[in-house]
Amino acid sequence: MIVIPAIDLKDGKCVRLLQGKKEEVTVYSDDPASMAKQWAGLGAELLHVVDLDGAFTGKQKNFDKIKAIREAIDIPIELGGGIRDIERIERLISLGVDRTIIGTSAAKDPGMVKEACEKFPGKVLVGIDAKNGRVAVKGWVEVTEWNVIDFAKKMESVGAAGIIYTDISRDGMLTGPNIDAMAKMVKAVEIPVIASGGVSKLDDIKNLMQIDNLWGAITGKALYSGAMDLTEAINITKKEI
Repeated sequence: MIVIPAIDLKDGKCVRLLQGKKEEVTVYSDDPASMAKQWAGLGAELLHVVDLDGAFTGKQKNFDKIKAIREAIDIPIELGGGIRDIERIERLISLGVDRTIIGTSAAKDPGMVKEACEKFPGKVLVGIDAKNGRVAVKGWVEVTEWNVIDFAKKMESVGAAGIIYTDISRDGMLTGPNIDAMAKMVKAVEIPVIASGGVSKLDDIKNLMQIDNLWGAITGKALYSGAMDLTEAINITKKEI
C-alpha cells in the first residue's frame, strides 16, 4: 500500500475543506507547486490533486497551477474535480497528468467513462464518494440512488483503471477511515482501490494495511495540520507490521 499526499486546489491556492463544504475552507499555501515539491521530496510516489473549483462548478480554472505542479515534480500525478467530458481528459493528459479521476460524470453518464477508458487505457480512474452507502456527486451536494458496491462493479466493467473510494462522513474530520466499508469495496472489485477520507494518524495507515490488496491511501489534512508525518507514514508501509 502506498501513501498518497493530496493537494486540493481552490482559486489557485492549496486548501482543505471540512466534509466537502466550500464555505468550510482552510488555506494552507498560495504556492501549490512548492507544496507538491515538498511531498515529492519526502518520498511520495504519487500525488493526488483535486480541482475543487472544477468539482463545484464543472469548469476548471486551475490549469496554470496544474501545469506548475507537473513541472515541479517527477512523480506521477492523478487529478480529479469537474472532469465532465473527453476533451477535458485530453487536455489534462496533454498537460502531463498521468491519470484522471471521473466522479460526478461517472454516475450521470457511465457511457462517457467507457469511451474515456477505451481512448485512454489505464489513465481513467473513477472517484466514488459514499454517503450512507450511496454514491454522492457534484462536490458531495447530491446523493444518487446508486449503491456504492454496485456502482464500483459497473465502473470496473466499463474499463476503469481503479477506484478512489471516499467516505464523506470521515473526510477532513481526522476521525479515522471507515475500515469495514473500505474492506468490502476492495473485496468487491479486482481493480486497484485507493482509500480516501479520514486518514489522520499513523494508526490509520496501519489499520488500512490490514486490508488485503488495498492499493493506496490518500491523506491531506493530517499532513497539513502536522498530525501525521509523511516520511513516517511511508516508512510504515515499507516494513511488515
